[in-house]
Amino acid sequence: MSSLPPAPPPSSSLDGWLAYIERVHPQSIAMGLDRVRAVKAALALHPVCAVITVGGTNGKGSACMMLEAILHHAGYKTACYTSPHLLLYNERVRIARVAASDAQLVQAFEAVEAARVTADVALTYFEFGTLAAMALFVDAKVDVIILEVGLGGRLDAVNVFEPDCAMVMSVALDHMDYLGDTREKIGFEKAGIFRAGKPAICADTDPPRSLIDHAAVIGAPLLLRGRDFDAVRTVAAATQWGYQGPGGARHGMPWPALRGAYQLANAAACIAALDTLRDRCPVTMNDIRSGLLTAENPGRFQVLPGQPLVILDVAHNPHAAQALASSLKSLPRGGHTYAVFAMLADKDIAGVAAILKPHIDQWWVAGIANAGPRSTTAQHLSQHIVATGVGAADVVCCASIAEACAKAREAATDNDKIVIFGSFYTVSEAMQALHVKL
Repeated sequence: MSSLPPAPPPSSSLDGWLAYIERVHPQSIAMGLDRVRAVKAALALHPVCAVITVGGTNGKGSACMMLEAILHHAGYKTACYTSPHLLLYNERVRIARVAASDAQLVQAFEAVEAARVTADVALTYFEFGTLAAMALFVDAKVDVIILEVGLGGRLDAVNVFEPDCAMVMSVALDHMDYLGDTREKIGFEKAGIFRAGKPAICADTDPPRSLIDHAAVIGAPLLLRGRDFDAVRTVAAATQWGYQGPGGARHGMPWPALRGAYQLANAAACIAALDTLRDRCPVTMNDIRSGLLTAENPGRFQVLPGQPLVILDVAHNPHAAQALASSLKSLPRGGHTYAVFAMLADKDIAGVAAILKPHIDQWWVAGIANAGPRSTTAQHLSQHIVATGVGAADVVCCASIAEACAKAREAATDNDKIVIFGSFYTVSEAMQALHVKL
């Protein structure tokens, strides 16, 4: 492939390789599995351990972290692949809950590159990373692999690997240019990770008919939240909730370390998934409880220590904004709530702003400049926010997310709240500005 950029020399750093894999395919997103299958075959990647694939519009990252924590506590050597990252690419690839080192990733990228050249195909950034992660996992001889879908499901790179259990956490309108403009179309794409004869879990209480029908057509035993399993409130709702599994059995559970009432649905789906894998990866109720108490997922309603209260949330679509609004309502009343807000141009900016505006007293907005054609300006965001009925005087344009954070901190008293949200880019830059470490 002479038109492709030359591969980095063997001594290259991880940054050098990441820059290369960003350029090796002319498109950042290119749907289809043929390229990945070809390189997978050249690498002879055939995991023999249990594989759990997790998809959905929202909630999949949190579910991966809960599964990883529970299985790790149960004594399994876990592998977990998620995306995107907040501060370092290494966050995407973890073995035994430890991020892969630069050296490990470079070695894996070198192996994928050699196989890619043999297969004579170009890989996208995500495809390259998915294959590299799986190469590391197979080499490490892990006991269970947890894979987070990047986009959709049916044509996502992780779908070349056969799951023993597949989970769809939610189905909402997002990435419509690629997945379709209705929940039915999107549901079908997400159901593409289901497999014949393998358990399928859906945590959405109103799943599209297309998802249910696809599971039936291929013969995937489908468990639905609200029908086959659920999260139920208990008398001691402040400290406990109840997991109700198939058959009606109920078990008391502690509230997950991941904040937000919506995490109960994610936790219930994880428990249901693990129940279907009990012959392959048995866990105890104590393992589940301990895992829920130790799972971490930075950037998902993450509350920073100190005052004023600062909340980080990557919410970037209306479905996630509803969850964020619900979590904000659950906080103690008092003081003002200030927003530091930045979103990508191809997202439903007005839809997110309309949902959050009843909870925000003042907005500091900034553009996202390093996202190529998806970049936005503060002025563009401001126009969308004002169009929802927010007063123009309540929206302040800033030169950067760091500046927006600084201005919000200057305005806030100890009794106020600052919520920083809208994108992984937003939370990442805010973390750096506020010196937050993972």
